[in-house]
Amino acid sequence: MSKRIPLIIALACLVLAPAAHPQDIDVSKKLDGFDDYMAKVLKDWNGPGIGVGIVVSDKLVFAKGYGYRDYEHKLPFTPGTVCPIASNTKLFTAISAGMLVEEGKLTWDKPVRESVPSVRFYNEQLNNSVTLRDMLSHRTGITRHDTIWYKSDFTRKELFDRLKYLEPQEPMRQTFLYNNLMYAAVGYMIELQSGKTWEQFVRDRILDPLEMKSTSYSIAEMLKQPEHGVGFTEKRDSFDLYKIPYYEDITGVAPCGAIVSNIIDMSHWLIALMNDGQYQGKHVLPSDVLKQTLQPAIALPNTAAEQRGWWESLNAAYGMGRQTSVYRGHLITFHGGDLPGFHTQVSFMPKEHIGVLVFVIGNHTAPLYNLVTYNVYERLLGMDQTPWIQRVLDIRLKGKQAGTEARKKAGEDRVPNTHPSHPLADYAGDYENPAYGVMKIALKDNQLQFDFHKIKMPMTHFHYDRFDTADDEQDGKWSVSFRTNPQGDVEQAFMSLDEAEAVFTRKPETLDAKVLSQLAGTYSTPTGGTFEVKYQETSGLALAEPGAPPLPLNQVKGLRFRTPQFSDLIFEFVMENGQVKALKQTDPSGEFSFPRK
Repeated sequence: MSKRIPLIIALACLVLAPAAHPQDIDVSKKLDGFDDYMAKVLKDWNGPGIGVGIVVSDKLVFAKGYGYRDYEHKLPFTPGTVCPIASNTKLFTAISAGMLVEEGKLTWDKPVRESVPSVRFYNEQLNNSVTLRDMLSHRTGITRHDTIWYKSDFTRKELFDRLKYLEPQEPMRQTFLYNNLMYAAVGYMIELQSGKTWEQFVRDRILDPLEMKSTSYSIAEMLKQPEHGVGFTEKRDSFDLYKIPYYEDITGVAPCGAIVSNIIDMSHWLIALMNDGQYQGKHVLPSDVLKQTLQPAIALPNTAAEQRGWWESLNAAYGMGRQTSVYRGHLITFHGGDLPGFHTQVSFMPKEHIGVLVFVIGNHTAPLYNLVTYNVYERLLGMDQTPWIQRVLDIRLKGKQAGTEARKKAGEDRVPNTHPSHPLADYAGDYENPAYGVMKIALKDNQLQFDFHKIKMPMTHFHYDRFDTADDEQDGKWSVSFRTNPQGDVEQAFMSLDEAEAVFTRKPETLDAKVLSQLAGTYSTPTGGTFEVKYQETSGLALAEPGAPPLPLNQVKGLRFRTPQFSDLIFEFVMENGQVKALKQTDPSGEFSFPRK
């Protein structure tokens, strides 16, 4: 998903063999040996626990846990074990938006700005083009930027307002670029258009009618239930399992991944999806909306086939909140969901009316939600079993070893015997990026401290003006480099985030409105002319020369300002005894003084 956040998207697909009618399937017979298979899977993959559910037609016909929902206390995984379903939340959001389309409050294929005028994208081309379908099918051309929301306290509205800072990476509707922020934005649009929060809308229109009584939106609610999953995963450089914290900073992006549920409740959802929106004789989900979400909106490449020679899964396409693909000749629709420690897949075969739910605990075992799903379908349809477990285990172990070896070589590019260009205190301050927010650099015990989105670690000097954190098992390694302005002040910090380099600019010490208003006035030039410095509460100071448009003055430090056009041109107000006496202009060619009239 991003450079730092291992939120995985399932690119898997499943299907049947010779046409089989659901009533012809003897599940218990078809699953003969499955328990032994699952025991071996957990052993070979060092897995804490997995839950599996199977829906045939309109009934949950198989539900069982393997291993533990709490590895430490050896509490068994059961069909009632509640876990975050992560991105399997997305289809709930897409269908909720579709309900508003049916009510005329949103549209699928007209610019979304026509329905929600407050939405703003990076440029007018996007403003005039992006549709609801584009946002829900990950085809806006804007890549993930997950570090904006990961471990942040941004509200849904704040995330919605940050869309305008996200520059597109590709032309619209040409490349599949997964984007959780678009789903967060659609969730906020649902609130704007319905008058209900996304949470309440989904509860009223989907969860309650489907009798999903154990389903909630937060870890706090999950922990109140008697059977809840506990996140365990494998250490990077060993095979030891350890307990990891729950990911709880999900409120802002709840529409893309907040739902917590279990196999029993999710079977109700799957039954409705498989039966044209009907559950227990009630039509809960609109038929046309389901068709729209299933309709392919953008194609995905056949990467596994072309790179690995695995031709079982082909021609994947993303609709809205779910994908379709062909698995060994049969159509399947599915989606994966991934948050730290918890991974799920929801899938079904539309023609055969068979659905599979897989819940996995453990980041290192996340691929199992695909692999176990494949195996279940192959068993139910009487197909020979593809050796997925062995194939992907080999990749996992090679990747684990490669990561361990790579970490041993970290820092080999360090230039020895260099020093920071400034005293450490000069680097301390708050640095802000309009999309990612504030990164705080502090100084404690003669060591810089990194603080960004609740990730706090000490930093050590690497070389020149670069400082690195330690390589944390969960939060990874962060490397920050600093830049000075032409005046020699440490002004910017930059680091690699997600898919690009992000620049954070030091926040100046802000002057209050009273001081700023004092600076406004008329100033004289050496040739006898005058110009104005004007102040407005909404826009701040501006330099107004006769016959020219006002130039904003942005504070650099103290009473020093500059215009947006030039970093080496400084305007500094001179004060004596609380009175403004002059304005100095300094650039590489010299200094001018403009007395105040």
